[in-house]
Amino acid sequence: MHFTPTTFALLGLAAVGSSHMIMNTPVPYGKSTLNNSPLDASGSDFPCKQRTGVYAAESASNSMALGSTQPLSFTGSATHGGGSCQISITYDTAPTKSSVWKVIHSIEGGCPIQGVAGNNGDSADAVDPSTYSFKIPTTLPTGSATLAWTWFNKVGNREMYMNCAPVTFTAATSKRDEEDELMGGRNVTQLVQRDTAAFNALPNMFLANIKNIGADSCGTVDSKDVIFPNPGDSVETLAGSTTSDLKAPTGCAAGSGATGGSSATATGGASSAPKTTAPATASASAPKSAGKASSASTLPGGVFATVPTTGKASATPAPVASASSPVSVPVASASPAASKTSSAATPASTGTTGSGTEMTAGTACTTEGMWNCIGGSSFQQCASGTWSTVQQVAAGTTCTSGQSTTLKMGVVASKPKRAIRFSGGHARRLAQNS
Repeated sequence: MHFTPTTFALLGLAAVGSSHMIMNTPVPYGKSTLNNSPLDASGSDFPCKQRTGVYAAESASNSMALGSTQPLSFTGSATHGGGSCQISITYDTAPTKSSVWKVIHSIEGGCPIQGVAGNNGDSADAVDPSTYSFKIPTTLPTGSATLAWTWFNKVGNREMYMNCAPVTFTAATSKRDEEDELMGGRNVTQLVQRDTAAFNALPNMFLANIKNIGADSCGTVDSKDVIFPNPGDSVETLAGSTTSDLKAPTGCAAGSGATGGSSATATGGASSAPKTTAPATASASAPKSAGKASSASTLPGGVFATVPTTGKASATPAPVASASSPVSVPVASASPAASKTSSAATPASTGTTGSGTEMTAGTACTTEGMWNCIGGSSFQQCASGTWSTVQQVAAGTTCTSGQSTTLKMGVVASKPKRAIRFSGGHARRLAQNS
């Protein structure tokens, strides 16, 4: 029997089918139950390879300061000639299919291995010789989140790999100083809006080679390193990938195949080292656009994900909070037309109606983005056509009961706290600095 080089390569890939790659650092969720296979092509185990114990911490603790550089390493030998990878985050600590994932770093080519045409042996326990790093943006909210590594292999079956890890983002000194300055003016809602705008401005995670999650039409080309339609500003092209190796995905327009609708505009190009550009920060005197935002939400995470919009959402500063004045937190409109926002000096009418009866989570709602404050102590939102689960307001704050297009927040304690779902610790620290 005559064997061609291609035949030998395919036999080699088959021989190590059980020794695919697993993210080693950051330490993933549920490591004892995490297998090294790709996501199921049906999308049934998206995200994070759903299984019993998928979000069990098992002592995994990945603390990351904003602005810090973090290591990325892998275990396994079925490297499939490398490929392209992304690092994304969501503020959902138990992500679901509706969670919104935002990219903080992209690697086009040479990931998770450089300079190897096929596989790197046949041991599932082998340490990957190639290591990587990524930087945590300085503009992100602090608190608990979930980090995802996704990989689109270069050689072999068209697949998507995904491992997830629990992370805690802590504030760098520069951000704490900035927050202290803003807190001196009691501008809590400006901090909320700044952090939310920074998260929403990041590009959405790229999806391909799996179905039933919005990526049905997107595919990657065999023996090519996929070029991400929207890699973000922190992107690198690594050794071992040549111009002829790079290829755009098939069957989907640029910007599609990503979670949470179309992505914020980004023009990051390939370079030997990543570059990070901070999103625009909203100021009280000169509002700045957060980019071509979609799936933008005042409270990031899948619970409050809204339907895709084609308009531009502006990051308009909210009024200054005080112990005696209520705060209205504006939300992006779900209308296809460009939404208009009111200035901080002349807030628009919120049109609050009803007494704030709790709506059953998952039941249909008619006004996309509508808030429902229940008894002043909890709230939910109309997102993607259904009511979200009920969330408690931050300690020391209250909301105005009823349904409204803006969530009207008031401070009930002498020290204002941030009405944001990122983390209770983040809000408490801000209040204590006032």
